[in-house]
Amino acid sequence: MDTTTSADGTDVRVHDEGHGPVILMVGPGLDDGTRTRKLAGVLATRFRVLRLHRRQYRLDLKTAGGPCSIAQEVEDVLAVAAAVGEPVIVYGHSSGGVVALEALAASPPSFAGAVVFEPAAVTGAPLAGARGEVITRARAALVAGKPGTALAIFMRDTVGMPPWQAWLAGVLTALVPRYRQFVPAQIDDLEALDRLGVRLDVYARITVPTLLLGGDRSPAHLVDRLDAIARVMPHAERVVMRKRDHGADLKAPEHVARVIGTFADNVLHHPSS
Repeated sequence: MDTTTSADGTDVRVHDEGHGPVILMVGPGLDDGTRTRKLAGVLATRFRVLRLHRRQYRLDLKTAGGPCSIAQEVEDVLAVAAAVGEPVIVYGHSSGGVVALEALAASPPSFAGAVVFEPAAVTGAPLAGARGEVITRARAALVAGKPGTALAIFMRDTVGMPPWQAWLAGVLTALVPRYRQFVPAQIDDLEALDRLGVRLDVYARITVPTLLLGGDRSPAHLVDRLDAIARVMPHAERVVMRKRDHGADLKAPEHVARVIGTFADNVLHHPSS
């Protein structure tokens, strides 16, 4: 694992594999940089792929001070891009997609292009409810020593899973120590997104070539969020993957990699004037 240094002096960790033009991957919730391993493995046959270990999911950095901000994660992305020394393609998924959008807005010259997969962006009401009730109930479950219940609350009331699927996700996560320890960080991630708030006016000013990616079987609210972003980014490309959902990166990594690779080839070989 390679490291560089963020603006505040924190070390930034990335998994580095492959050779060629650089794709920087910012994974979704519950990801320490390993969820995107299969997707990266497909892309690494033609690209140099950097998988970010997101600060929000760095257990060695967690303190009683609460969640890190999206702005801090953006600084980490920009530090990695600066270390590469040339504009990169950034791929962001779910909450990682929000980090990617914010990075594009903060430093356009750092990026040749971006693929953003169903960003968990606030486009209206807060993700955790008007009074943050999802966070309140999830944190209460964590205090009670029930991380599976906390995740089930998040999956049902924020992600939009049917109750039985949310319950099953909570049970399975609670049984795996590696994932169980990331549940508090997932609730921190949710809080950080709500603190960021609605940023459609900022995304409307992004001029970096961007592909907004989604699946036709994803939860309706994720489709709605992606549509809201697409409406304010008229020059972005919108692509819908048929028979795919929010987990397409795990279930069909070759399909997602093909979309990313084709976009990267087009951007790198035919850059905007």
